[in-house]
Amino acid sequence: MRPKGSADELERRRLHAVGLLERGEPRQLVARIFGVRPGTLSRWKRLARAGALKAKPHAGPSNRLSDDDCRELETLLLKGAVAHGWVNDLWTAARVGHVIEKRFAIKYHPSHISRILQARLNWTCQKPEQHYKGRDDKVIARWVVENFPIIASDAAARGAWIVFIDETGFMLVPTVRRTYAPRGQTPVHRTGDPHGRISGAGAIAISPGRDRIRLWYALLTDQVNFRGPSVVQFLQDVWSELGGPMTVLWDQIPIHECVQVTAFLAAHPDVVAEPFPPYAPELNPADGIWRYIKYGRLPNYTPYDMGELRGKVTEELDRLKESPALLKSFVRFARLPIQL
Repeated sequence: MRPKGSADELERRRLHAVGLLERGEPRQLVARIFGVRPGTLSRWKRLARAGALKAKPHAGPSNRLSDDDCRELETLLLKGAVAHGWVNDLWTAARVGHVIEKRFAIKYHPSHISRILQARLNWTCQKPEQHYKGRDDKVIARWVVENFPIIASDAAARGAWIVFIDETGFMLVPTVRRTYAPRGQTPVHRTGDPHGRISGAGAIAISPGRDRIRLWYALLTDQVNFRGPSVVQFLQDVWSELGGPMTVLWDQIPIHECVQVTAFLAAHPDVVAEPFPPYAPELNPADGIWRYIKYGRLPNYTPYDMGELRGKVTEELDRLKESPALLKSFVRFARLPIQL
């Protein structure tokens, strides 16, 4: 029976045995040390002289699922778990195992199914995104290839900055991400006021020549939400800093269409506002500001109070202002047809 170990380990074992023989150690003693017959040692010596002592890698068990089976399995899984009788679209190793057993009459341990998914299907465990049911993917795709190029072209003709604006809130309750911890010892976040909130607005501005990119932000006082007047103040601040025409792109939410904002736009004809299609936050590069800070820089962050939270958020936003490469990455992530 072939002893346990990799091909390299077996080769080192055999070379060691041959080395002992060549140093004059008794054949019977070496055979007992390595658990082989004396005749095996003689064969190893002959192979060593011929340079053929290397062990062959063990082929291992053959795959019970063929490549064609794996392709068919992926087709079945892409239909979603609901199509296979479950009430929710959740694929677990156990559920995939049920599909494999039902379709191919093969039963695997869940841990092996995980290896099949990763190594043979190139699937990974991912957290789904949430999209509103009223979202129209075709309308969104058409807006990207048809509407946005017209908006960008009009902005270039006017010598206007393209300004992406978005609002968010920062809470004392942290954005939670998975973290490593000892098995059976679930980490605990101790938080202060669960309703503590700071509302923020961010703007990513791209110059008419597409050669500069800048960031502005505003944080309101604690527990205050953005309304028409505060949105207008933020627009006024950005417009004053740019000192020229700008085309604003933002979501279709009531505070962007209120009386105060409408009046500001009417009084400032060099400021043009264009809405994104409904329920498409991924198109807005300014959403990347919050995604980067909340999920990249400050997940699981539990500040002591609102003052500490405000200081840390301000620090992160100031850091982003000095990172044009990161701001450009937010624009690329949105996959809008604009060259930087």
